[in-house]
Amino acid sequence: AMTTISDLPEDVLVELLSLLPVRDLLRTCRLVCTQWRYVVDLTTLWKRKCQRDGFYRQSLDRSISDWKIFYMLCHLKRNLIKNPRAEENFQHWTLDDNEGDEWKIEDLPGAHGNDMPDPTVHKYFVTSYGPCFKSQLITLKKEGYWNQLMDEKRPEITVKDWYAARFDCGCRYELTVRLLSKDYIVLEEFHPEPVVIEQWSDARWREISHTFQNYPAGVRYIWFQHGGQDTQYWAGWYGIRVTNSSITIGPQT
Repeated sequence: AMTTISDLPEDVLVELLSLLPVRDLLRTCRLVCTQWRYVVDLTTLWKRKCQRDGFYRQSLDRSISDWKIFYMLCHLKRNLIKNPRAEENFQHWTLDDNEGDEWKIEDLPGAHGNDMPDPTVHKYFVTSYGPCFKSQLITLKKEGYWNQLMDEKRPEITVKDWYAARFDCGCRYELTVRLLSKDYIVLEEFHPEPVVIEQWSDARWREISHTFQNYPAGVRYIWFQHGGQDTQYWAGWYGIRVTNSSITIGPQT
């Protein structure tokens, strides 16, 4: 007698279906029949996909309540800030304040500066003697993070930024990150005290990092803004330098 794919043992079906992309599994396979829907929803299938794509670790076994969501969050994870390293000029950035001699892009290490710990970063944005601030607004739905996921699972939102002064001039650095509702109401904010760096500092690159957890439901946008200026009002580009900014969303750790 002819056997159909439905006659296959469950473990073989799991193995076969786990080879397919998420989109096909959820939009096509899950709708084929009751049995397929049952298999697509199995924990073992999503755990298998995690193993295949390198997201699985034995130590996670007990702590993960939903392997399907865990897989999808790992699969989606990437830097949501576009052009974070000044490789595409000022593309994707909104220049909110552009005073003094305005924002500029320079090559690392720059005059009186240092290289980044990460050798793959080659450029940075630099501020002048008047306030220089730039921002990006991230629309979560556009990046693949649907409303229910944000509201029910509240995945961790991690923000990182790198900043440095030049050795011969003092400057200040500021960062503001806001989680916004669909009406752009601020649901949560990370806005540390401005960092003031004195003249003749070590001019090292420093990382600032913050993770939003258990934030309110309703987050639809993330607004990221950074910048500053020099503190000595020198013509040119003696203010804070910034590069390698990132926003990533991942499963609760």
